[in-house]
Amino acid sequence: MKKIEIGKEFVREHLDLFRCAVCKLPAATVEGNSLVCQNGHQLDFNKQGYLYFLFKAVNGEYDREMLSSRRKLLNKGLFAPIVDEIVEELDAKAQTILDVGCGEGTPLKYLEDLRMRKDTAIGFDISKDGIGLATQLDTNAWFCAADLRQLPFNDQTFDTILEIFSPSDYAEFKRVLKPGGTLIKVIPNPEYLIELRQLLYPTGNHQTYDNSAVVELFKNKFADSVEKQVRYKFALPNDLKTQMVEMTPLHWGKDAKKLTETELINLKEITVDVTLLIAKNNLS
Repeated sequence: MKKIEIGKEFVREHLDLFRCAVCKLPAATVEGNSLVCQNGHQLDFNKQGYLYFLFKAVNGEYDREMLSSRRKLLNKGLFAPIVDEIVEELDAKAQTILDVGCGEGTPLKYLEDLRMRKDTAIGFDISKDGIGLATQLDTNAWFCAADLRQLPFNDQTFDTILEIFSPSDYAEFKRVLKPGGTLIKVIPNPEYLIELRQLLYPTGNHQTYDNSAVVELFKNKFADSVEKQVRYKFALPNDLKTQMVEMTPLHWGKDAKKLTETELINLKEITVDVTLLIAKNNLS
C-alpha cells in the first residue's frame, strides 16, 4: 500500500482526534486525498502520507544531515534507557500518545515497539526533513508537520504527551490531554554530553546551562509533578563518532573547536544525563 493510502487510512480511523487548523472545528471526513472539516476547509495529504498543518513553511534548525546522524546514534541505543523509563510511567492499557517535536521519529518507534504497537501514536514536528525521515520508519505511528502553539487536535483526546528536548505550550497540552492524562517532559541536565562539550569548548566554556527555570515553571503548572533522573554512560561506536558531533547543535557555536581525528578516536563514551518531569492533567 502506498504511503499516502496508509496515512489516509490512519486519519480516517482516528478522525475524532483531529480538528481544523483554520476554524478549530472537528474534522468531518477524509474525502479523496484531503482531510475536510465541518466548515468544508480542506487539507491535502502529501505523497508521504502526512498532513502539513503549518500555515507557512518553517525552516527548522535541524536539517536532514543532522537528523540522519541522530538516527544512526539512536538506532544504536543512545536514548534507549530514557525511553525505557518513559515506558515504565505509562499505563499498561492501550494509550493515545502524542510525541511533541518528534524529530525523525526513532524514540517514538522504539517506545511503540516496546509496547507491542498497541497504542495510537502520533508524532509531530515543524521540520519537514524530520517528518520526511519519520515516515520512512517501519511503525504504526503517524506523523505530521504542526505547531505546538496551535495543535490540530480536538480537546481531551490524548492519554499521554511526550516531550523529549522540545519547547512547551502547557495551555495547549492541557487542552488536548484527557483528564488525568500524563505529560512527560525530558530535559537535559548540565552533565548531558559533557565529554563532547569539553572537547568542543576546551577553554572552560562548555556551553553549560541551568534548567531550574524550566523545572520551576513545570511545577507551577503541575503542582503534583515528580522528577526522575536518568543518567548513564553510552559507549560510542567507532564508526559513529563524527555523527555524535553532527547530531547536536553544540558544534554550531562560534567558539566551537573543530575536532581532530585523534580527539574523535579518544572519545570513547558519552554521558547521557536527563530529568523526566512527570505530571497528571488534574488542573483546570
